[in-house]
Amino acid sequence: MTKLSVNINKIATLRNSRGGDVPNLVSVAIDCERFGAQGITIHPRPDERHIKYQDVYELKEIVSTDYNIEGNPTEGRFIEVVMDTCPTQVTLVPDKLGAITSNAGWDTITNKALLKDLIQSFQNAGIRVSIFVDPDIKMVEGAAETGTDRIELYTESFAQQFPRNREAAIAPFVKAAERANELGLGLNAGHDLSLENLSYFHQNIPGLLEVSIGHALISDALYLGLENTIQQYLRQLQ
Repeated sequence: MTKLSVNINKIATLRNSRGGDVPNLVSVAIDCERFGAQGITIHPRPDERHIKYQDVYELKEIVSTDYNIEGNPTEGRFIEVVMDTCPTQVTLVPDKLGAITSNAGWDTITNKALLKDLIQSFQNAGIRVSIFVDPDIKMVEGAAETGTDRIELYTESFAQQFPRNREAAIAPFVKAAERANELGLGLNAGHDLSLENLSYFHQNIPGLLEVSIGHALISDALYLGLENTIQQYLRQLQ
């Protein structure tokens, strides 16, 4: 079964907009799990515009499902807080300082040595490692050479092309997934997956272990309610 990890960055963005503690991030994470989410994802950035470093520690105390911390290991206090909290999984993302959102996967060939050292350090601490990659066979093969446990396919291009031509949109992801399976890599996916495209993606990607969804899910929850929304996303993965 493919697990649903709910990214709660947007909840933190809403909280920070007023400078207080409403909505409370810990309470929302607990509720997400209670409503059926099988994981919680956060992406602390150096500017702390949504997830604050203190949130990483507070969430560690209460998350009872898979705890996934994603981010750029070369910036801010990322490595420090990951090592301090030892989440279930760390997802390495090469987003640049100030980026609105993640917008590219790793060049796993150019960054092989860097990634290999980082991955080994996290694995030695008992943390499963996933690295963010584009649906490119060479990048998938490069990822395997780093020693990572999993890759996360960056799905923005799929989501953008899906309304026009779903078969063309999914094709490179199928090939990347098949190669990942051949190489023994675990397979995650995320970015712009939604109620409209998730079922099709899930049905066509072999060996999909986890999807991480935040923006679309939280946006849907404004209309549908958080519990109902999580249940609807779970149904897309059945």
